[in-house]
Amino acid sequence: MKTSSLPLLSLLSRLSRLLLPLSLLLPLLQPAAAASADGLKAGVFEPPRAAPEIALAGSNGKPFKLSAYRGKVVVLEFGYTHCEDVCPVSLAALAQARAVMGAAASEVQVVFVTVDPARDDVARLHGYLAKFDPSFVGVTGTQVQVAALLAAYGISVTRRMIDGSATDYTMHHSSYLYFIDRAGRQRALMPFGHSAADIAHDLTLLLKN
Repeated sequence: MKTSSLPLLSLLSRLSRLLLPLSLLLPLLQPAAAASADGLKAGVFEPPRAAPEIALAGSNGKPFKLSAYRGKVVVLEFGYTHCEDVCPVSLAALAQARAVMGAAASEVQVVFVTVDPARDDVARLHGYLAKFDPSFVGVTGTQVQVAALLAAYGISVTRRMIDGSATDYTMHHSSYLYFIDRAGRQRALMPFGHSAADIAHDLTLLLKN
């Protein structure tokens, strides 16, 4: 179901679930005014902190390690391939941001971490992400591995069965973009809804600093 078709109360409930985990991160983030002083559109981690390592299976057919991308700016998005509204919008914005950055985009790596490992295997992630940008890399693993990773990054996920189905379900999850700098530090956190221009703006600044 598209977000735009949800009744008002359902939409507000969904938004509250998306925003709740952010309250756990607020002590680590500067307020918006301070973030703007730093030049970034997103909220910033103050001080920057080491990003938890990710060592799982990559959609490129190789073992994935976040630390292998030191020297690049990494954007982490958490989502799943059956998502109908939030995830594809964010991925499209990321692809557009890379397009407007030109040659500098080669220094940026987008990583899509599934919150639904039961359905998102390596092959499915590869085919799904290729529709947005062939440079995007997906990450998956066992339920236990993914659950530990989500906890490390403060991502909240709730599985909900679709009415009338015994097997189909959705994954309601917090939706943020994590910006990790060249040194492997979490520098900024951008909530869902920002434009490709905002993403490109912050990536350009982080590439310089």
